[in-house]
Amino acid sequence: MSVEKYNDIENGEVGGEGDLQKPLLCREGEEVKIGSCKDDGSDDHDGSIAMVLLSTSIAVCGSFEFGSCIGYSAPTQSAIREDLNLSLPQYSIFGSILTIGAMLGAVTSGRMADFLGRKGAMRLSAGFCIAGWLAVYFSKGAVSLDIGRFSTGYGIGVFSYVVPIFIAEITPKNLRGGLTTLNQLMIICGVSVAFLVGTVINWRNLALTGIIPCIALIMGSFFIPESPRWLAKVGRDKEFKLALQILRGKDADVSSEAAEIQVYIGKLHSLPKSRLVDMFQSKHIRLVTIGVGLMVFQQFGGINGIAFYASQIFASAGPSIEKMGTIAYACVQVPITFLGAVLMDKSGRRPLIMVSAFGTFLGSFLTGLSFYMKANDLFNEIVPLLTVAGVLIYIAAFSIGMGAVPWVIMSEIFPIDIKGVAGSLVVLVNWLGAWAVSYTFNFLMSWSSAGTFFVYSGISLLTILFVAKVVPETKGKTLEEIQDCINQKPQRRVPFQ
Repeated sequence: MSVEKYNDIENGEVGGEGDLQKPLLCREGEEVKIGSCKDDGSDDHDGSIAMVLLSTSIAVCGSFEFGSCIGYSAPTQSAIREDLNLSLPQYSIFGSILTIGAMLGAVTSGRMADFLGRKGAMRLSAGFCIAGWLAVYFSKGAVSLDIGRFSTGYGIGVFSYVVPIFIAEITPKNLRGGLTTLNQLMIICGVSVAFLVGTVINWRNLALTGIIPCIALIMGSFFIPESPRWLAKVGRDKEFKLALQILRGKDADVSSEAAEIQVYIGKLHSLPKSRLVDMFQSKHIRLVTIGVGLMVFQQFGGINGIAFYASQIFASAGPSIEKMGTIAYACVQVPITFLGAVLMDKSGRRPLIMVSAFGTFLGSFLTGLSFYMKANDLFNEIVPLLTVAGVLIYIAAFSIGMGAVPWVIMSEIFPIDIKGVAGSLVVLVNWLGAWAVSYTFNFLMSWSSAGTFFVYSGISLLTILFVAKVVPETKGKTLEEIQDCINQKPQRRVPFQ
């Protein structure tokens, strides 16, 4: 089929139909036609999704590893400092250098995933994490400890980009949101497991447990296909069709989906190689605004300050509730994140993230109110419970949407020609925000405990406004249809459905 036949897909000019709800391609006899078939809301195939589920399960081992690295430092602080005779500043460097490594991983993650493929990038990331954990295990002093922590940070920085991208590219559109949300669920599981296991084994053995998900990912990657979209992008057509057939089931008719992807890739091959400066071109600036904006609002809503210092927050409100609050905090995240995964493809991305942002606003406001009441000696008997309620509402609301949805949308909105460089930029912004919030939290609390949470609640309100005005609904659309939808909106001036 000629390039002229499908017109300008990148700009949404498909067949002159202008119907965003119609799939780009359908089969009619032996001819592939564009924008001419009825969308009944079903998938293009009825094949087995067993391989999709297996591939997703292996990929999210990287997400679990992410959580393991994040959760490692909390239960091991006193033991590491005592065994290696580290000062508090030295241990602070050990804790924070993970973020520095993750920033570097974020910068290189997109290019790595484009050059090595999605599976190759995940394998290399797992290798960095394994090397880092071994360095931590054999550490005799601060230097080797920091090198190991930096190496694991680099690995999870790459994982934070490539895992949701891989899942989004292999998954049917009706399952993409829920399965991509497993990335966030497994991060939470990794954090919780590291915290719990760290209370019963020593810090060296806990480092060895961090190697397990890496080995599972490396070994499992040999039994799953590469991303079909990446294979098509690099011109490996036979492997592309085989990978798509494996993912959809041997009896599934993948001709329509394959044709759609190839048409889209054909268009992208005519475009110049993406560079960082390309992110600021008019056709991409809206995509970058969405991706970067979501990550800024996700982080500056205060999640890392609240997550890293939850016990301190509870203790500040009242020592009697510290243990109860910490246990409740640990228990609420996993089931709520799972609920978010279930709702992702039922409620849609936009409603879920706006409800979540309202919940983080409410939680932050109640927590700030409790500290204001304490500072002004008002209703002291309810201050501790109000603090616990506020923090739990915040973390529950964040887990159901704000934690996962920005990553899902990020994996969906960028066209494949700029996905590498744009993804790296967005992940870098996320890590910079994580560092900034975790670093400034204690300074803000020293300034004003109530004011800190009121600031976070205000940012949550701005998140709702940003999503309502800027972010599209991507539920139920193929990755190619999403590009059509985003690029047509400014010209057509119609609201996203």
